[in-house]
Amino acid sequence: MNKSLIVCALAGMVAAKDEANRVTSIPDMAIFDTFGAFSGYLNVSDAKSLHYLFFESKNAPETDPVLIWFNGGPGCSSMLGFAQEHGPYVMNSGTNYWIENEWSWNNEANILYIEAPAGVGFSYCKGAKECNSYSDDETAADNLTAVLEWFNLFPEFQSNPLFISGESYAGIYVPYLSYYVDNYNTANADNADVFKPNLKGFAVGNGVTNYQYDCTPAYVEMGYWHSLYPDTLYEAFKSNNCDFSGTRLQNATPTCLNLLGQFEDLVSDVNVYDIFGICYGPEPNPQMYGSDAKKEKVYTAADYTPFLTRSNRSNMLPACTFGNPILDYLNRSDVREALNIPSDIQA
Repeated sequence: MNKSLIVCALAGMVAAKDEANRVTSIPDMAIFDTFGAFSGYLNVSDAKSLHYLFFESKNAPETDPVLIWFNGGPGCSSMLGFAQEHGPYVMNSGTNYWIENEWSWNNEANILYIEAPAGVGFSYCKGAKECNSYSDDETAADNLTAVLEWFNLFPEFQSNPLFISGESYAGIYVPYLSYYVDNYNTANADNADVFKPNLKGFAVGNGVTNYQYDCTPAYVEMGYWHSLYPDTLYEAFKSNNCDFSGTRLQNATPTCLNLLGQFEDLVSDVNVYDIFGICYGPEPNPQMYGSDAKKEKVYTAADYTPFLTRSNRSNMLPACTFGNPILDYLNRSDVREALNIPSDIQA
């Protein structure tokens, strides 16, 4: 191939990227001039669009794997993984500024953050029906559509190895999506004209997989064996045959719900993700503002939402965890503009 054809081929490859959604800088964070950054939307239907944030690998983006990341919840934004876990810049708990992350996953991979399902973070629906009614299979189908759309916008990555990863409720999202991708590839195996993602594997950390054991049942057991509450309460759980399995604690009796309320009061100043660390809430660590004061009451099933304790229902953040400064930052108009978020999308 002569030099002119090589130049034309490279120019075509650059143009293939979603240039309309390239991010050149983000306020108070960084100028992106050494690796590509993109933020935009993936349309999954006439009623739903999922927000994506993508960072090219610092190493060899042409050949490094594409790694998709999902946070869990359901309802947790994948922007959390970007902002506090493995993005190129992070805002550490207890601070309100960004620092370069030497352990960023885009040191060795092309990282794609997808906010799912629609209605989470900057992803949106046209109506409440589309945001409030979905199943794990519907979410997986939407995520598959989003992934195929992303590869359509970034065709230069179609041959790269693909890995799907996430944490918490992504213990459902990740294997479901991997299953849907594999089925899609199998169904189109004989059609050379259909792009098939180069799926190589998936990874789940701290995953929710079975409500008989995970979440509330696991916390009650872990809390006891880490001496977060007394023998008398643990024995009361056992003597009343308390069953805290299920997504809505539907198997728990009124007596057990009241015992669970006592448990939650006792651990309300404990960061469930770091029980030996800081509880962000009231003074002297008010980084999680708006937390409820403790109060006596009779608990019913209506008081419980999956993964949220009673004490933090008001602001929809897990108790004692850091989050509001990140939310405030992402809701700044100049940040939203830099990330190509339309002004009419929910804050």
